[in-house]
Amino acid sequence: MLHGAQHGIIEFINAMKEANLGLLSAIDSCNRGIFSYAILNRKENVFQLIHCLNGRSEIFRNRIDKFDNNLLHLAAHLGPSSDLDSRSGAALQMQREIQWFKAVEKVVHPKFKEAKNGDGKKPFEIFTENHDELMKLGEKWAKETATSFTIVGTLITTVMFAAAFTVPGGNNQDTGLPIFLNDSVFTTFLMADALSLFTSATSVLIFIGILTSRYAEKDFLKSLPWKLLFALSFLFLSVCSMIVAFCAAIAMILKGYRTYKWFIVGPTMSLGSIPIMVLVLSQLRLMNEILRSTWKNTIGNVKL
Repeated sequence: MLHGAQHGIIEFINAMKEANLGLLSAIDSCNRGIFSYAILNRKENVFQLIHCLNGRSEIFRNRIDKFDNNLLHLAAHLGPSSDLDSRSGAALQMQREIQWFKAVEKVVHPKFKEAKNGDGKKPFEIFTENHDELMKLGEKWAKETATSFTIVGTLITTVMFAAAFTVPGGNNQDTGLPIFLNDSVFTTFLMADALSLFTSATSVLIFIGILTSRYAEKDFLKSLPWKLLFALSFLFLSVCSMIVAFCAAIAMILKGYRTYKWFIVGPTMSLGSIPIMVLVLSQLRLMNEILRSTWKNTIGNVKL
């Protein structure tokens, strides 16, 4: 049973539970049971069983090992590399560790939150001590990511701001109005340019917010991931809008050349999709992972 809990073999544990419910009480020489092993090895599927034991769950929730560690003390230890490596970036790894600690905190008796083990340490003290290096790596990863995208967002903001005042075709010398003012394509250009400008500026401000964050432990749980997700989403939208504005500008410039217009605009639009595809392929996995780990956290949202 302990081996199954250590490796997350939930089918074996369920089969043994059906055959003999008493097997769930199996312990090792350190008085650690299957849920202790599940927490130490970050096996979520085994940990979920603690909510399905009805009246017997209190026995497992209040278990103390021979070192006076309760389940929350064990959750405070750094998870195995196999679990950490499944997350992209140290910041998301730190988020996962906090989610585990919070999930176990909901399960144990309130008095165990301040209980001391054989070394005289409380759970949160052990958590801070064991995750100090990971938190520093998470801060470094978040700052490097934010810095890189801030440069991209700033360049887009600069270009789109300049494009708003140097419109394609120029202005009428008599009225000062844009020559293509009444053209529907010009409306598309203005809307795309404005959208790209505002979204890129918004993403830059959010990235600056990431750079100036406190990077406390609780910031890694939701604050930093949400900021990074929104900043990446706004940046993606700004790139898409920039490509639309560029294609609209090409269409207006070539308006008088009907013979060759679509031979140029067509390929230009096709090539314009390349930056979007590159951005999607490179960042979609990260954005999806942030969304799943923050919004659909199956550990922290356990119903007791």
